[in-house]
Amino acid sequence: MGVMLYAALVLATGLERLAELVVSARHARWSFARGGVESGRGHFGPMVVLHTGLLVACVVEVVALDRPFLPWLGWPMLVLVLASQGLRWWCIGTLGPQWNTRVIVVPGLDLVRRGPYRWIPHPNYVAVVLEGIALPLVHSAWITAVGFTVLNAWLLLGFRIPAEERAFEAAVEPAQDPGRR
Repeated sequence: MGVMLYAALVLATGLERLAELVVSARHARWSFARGGVESGRGHFGPMVVLHTGLLVACVVEVVALDRPFLPWLGWPMLVLVLASQGLRWWCIGTLGPQWNTRVIVVPGLDLVRRGPYRWIPHPNYVAVVLEGIALPLVHSAWITAVGFTVLNAWLLLGFRIPAEERAFEAAVEPAQDPGRR
């Protein structure tokens, strides 16, 4: 895979992210119209910067450090990139209007336990982790893969997932225990 083709793959990934933001904005309006409550705003900006940085760093590392395409690594990583996109959109389709790039929870709605959520608590983050490792490694940009993975783990485990868990607990508790108000 040549550098231009790789850059096109990264650009397509960026366009997919923009499509996610459009869907997310529509879902946010739906959630807020039903009393949705947003949590964890503080980590959202750094997540946007990190994910944008991933896309930029993929191309910069490949070009600046003349990273080669290694077929034995690149083709399997491309399959993982495509699989991560499939998993991401399966998550979006399963959650429907409850899916969002932000943490917005509509109180009283049940947690979704179908689709990939019946096996994995946070399958969208599995997709993000896979993509963050695989997209750079399609063209052997291992510094980007390691850097993104470490920073993403820090954001997900230290901020995002705890914020989601607290928001879900707060939204579900009153519905499960009517005596608590």
